Amino acid sequence: MKRLNDELKKKIDMINRGEVPKGYKKTKVGIIPEDWEVKKLGELGEFFRGKGIAKSQKRDEGIGCITYGEIYTNYNFIVKKFKSYIDKKAAQNSTAIKKNDILFAGSGETLEEIGKCIAYLGEEEAYAGGDIIIFRPYDIDGEVLGYLLNYDIVNRQKYKLGQGYSVVHIYAKELETLLIPNFRKSEQEKIAQILSTWNKAIELKEKLIEEKKKQKRGLMQKISTGKIRLPGFNGEWKKVKLKNTGVIVTGTTPSTKIKEYYENGVYPWVTPTDITEKKYISKTERYLTYKGLKVGRFLPAGSLLVTCIASIGKNAILTTDGSCNQQINAILPSKNHSNEFLYYLISYRVDYIKSYAGTSATQIINKSTFENLKFFIPSLPEQKAIAKVLSTADREIDLLTQELEQLKLQKKGLMQLLLTGIVRV
Repeated sequence: MKRLNDELKKKIDMINRGEVPKGYKKTKVGIIPEDWEVKKLGELGEFFRGKGIAKSQKRDEGIGCITYGEIYTNYNFIVKKFKSYIDKKAAQNSTAIKKNDILFAGSGETLEEIGKCIAYLGEEEAYAGGDIIIFRPYDIDGEVLGYLLNYDIVNRQKYKLGQGYSVVHIYAKELETLLIPNFRKSEQEKIAQILSTWNKAIELKEKLIEEKKKQKRGLMQKISTGKIRLPGFNGEWKKVKLKNTGVIVTGTTPSTKIKEYYENGVYPWVTPTDITEKKYISKTERYLTYKGLKVGRFLPAGSLLVTCIASIGKNAILTTDGSCNQQINAILPSKNHSNEFLYYLISYRVDYIKSYAGTSATQIINKSTFENLKFFIPSLPEQKAIAKVLSTADREIDLLTQELEQLKLQKKGLMQLLLTGIVRV
């Protein structure tokens, strides 16, 4: 095994230096095995155009469909089951797709997006909407082709097609010119089987994470509202206004024209886009200097930040001294209240908080309304016990998420070895 690893490392090092190992050759797509060919995509199949499928035509059930925007947001490399559907009438005005078809997004706003594609590997009747370019291969495995067409050796070619444009449209005539490594069908099938094994492992891990999140939501619903009580606690929960859980302040924005407020800053300045699904926040897009922090709204570590406009109710705990902008209300909990318990309570009661928001073009909840919202809250020891249980559930999800990322990295490394022929099967 060590000898094999040493030989593999030697081969990789040679290729990285531009040297050609025995049994390989240098081509326009890089160094590949001698028995592989380089062909233009147009030689390997034919192109069609998707059409139809307006947003208003999408349904929750019916006949499977895909729009070009979903290629960016909902899928990666392959698709077997769809997340959008249309009825028979809409299908008549669209383009049918078949198993093994490659679906290209016909436009993109960044170089990374240009010509992103997925392979359709399902069996069911399905349709592709407008601004999708469909490629139907003659005799090449659609799954392997889908990986190849999203891999570096092809992406570099696609990037060149889109240089110098803000919004890029890509056409079949251009895609026909893409150079693709082509190899025996038996090798394609084996590579597809190997990568499918990794895909299944990734899918199972993703399903497990979703199941754990679902379990956590159910637990949070019961435990953070007192529907079930933890052992050892039976005291009455009290109805408390949010302003009585601590000091509530609204953030500010120090003048962005004054460099000394931001240049070389170390204190996180939080905006709603910085707040994600993670409970804790310490890294942001912009940081304040000490002077900027003094001019702005100083928030000590442990402050609970809650968005009050647009994405109302998103919240996170600040782990270091920092500040936030005016679209966020910060709760500085008193000694009788747990910031972690309040985090879980607000996370569960987002719909309740939103129900008090104004009905202007953009939803907003003002500070006065926000701080007068009422919640049932237990004693501090019970708050801490509840937060501990839910934090344990969070840690389990975090560990599973890390395992998922490792699987994805392993698959990416494996793709590099298989799709360049460094490792043969």
